[in-house]
Amino acid sequence: MSKQYILTLNCPARPGIVHAVTAFLVGLGCDITEHQQFDDTDNGVVFLRTSFTAPGSAALDRLQEGFSTTAERYAMQWRMRDAAVKPRVLVMVSRFDHCLADLLYRWRSGTLGGDIALVVSNHPDLRAQAEQAGVAFHHVPVSRDTKPEAEEQLLRLVDEHDIDLVVLARYMQILSDDLCKSLEGRAINIHHSFLPSFAGAKPYHQAHQRGVKLVGATAHYVTADLDEGPIIEQEVIRVDHRQSADELVLVGRDAERLALARAVNWHCQSRVLLHGNRTVIFN
Repeated sequence: MSKQYILTLNCPARPGIVHAVTAFLVGLGCDITEHQQFDDTDNGVVFLRTSFTAPGSAALDRLQEGFSTTAERYAMQWRMRDAAVKPRVLVMVSRFDHCLADLLYRWRSGTLGGDIALVVSNHPDLRAQAEQAGVAFHHVPVSRDTKPEAEEQLLRLVDEHDIDLVVLARYMQILSDDLCKSLEGRAINIHHSFLPSFAGAKPYHQAHQRGVKLVGATAHYVTADLDEGPIIEQEVIRVDHRQSADELVLVGRDAERLALARAVNWHCQSRVLLHGNRTVIFN
């Protein structure tokens, strides 16, 4: 019986990188099923994602140990994982349910790429929706005075449930710098793409007053720089003067759902490679 694995890496560009990877895999009797690479000529960096099957005798730890020599030779930053093990996802929400509902549907239909382990919210409103889908719900109230304790509780939940990815599915609280650093590279947020043009309350109503022609949303990794983390995916939908402000809200929610779902799916499939403030997406 063969097993499927995924190797992702980036390293300084030099001849022989692809040959070294493929030679290692072929030498162990592996079969490459998908290979994508990107040569960033501006910065001299190579990015690579290789999916492969390996004989049952080639366990993950053996593969990782064997590849470490090649990785060291080329100064690679790399990761190799079992494709059958889905990342465990924690979804954070407040009161808007459109992104949560979409993620739960995709999870239950087997198309999300990860397993939703629990839902955390600063309000109790969406408990029934989460529990009806068979997902544990944790109400963690947040106020100015209790924010440090609430964030500590969140990190405990992340550790206790072996969470690989935190998804802010319209979670209407600003995370502290310390929490952002703790979740670096494993937390995704969604926001409307009107930022920073229409910051503050009712961005869609502001956009309606300005007569915008495009409504969009951006999914990005969470950083201490609010809504400025590395972008994973963006969705844009064309609108016109006939649509009211309330109709723009509905269109915007569609854009948010689509962008967030793609970002989560790609992350869970190891299709997103982070490099500084940019991402390379192998979709």
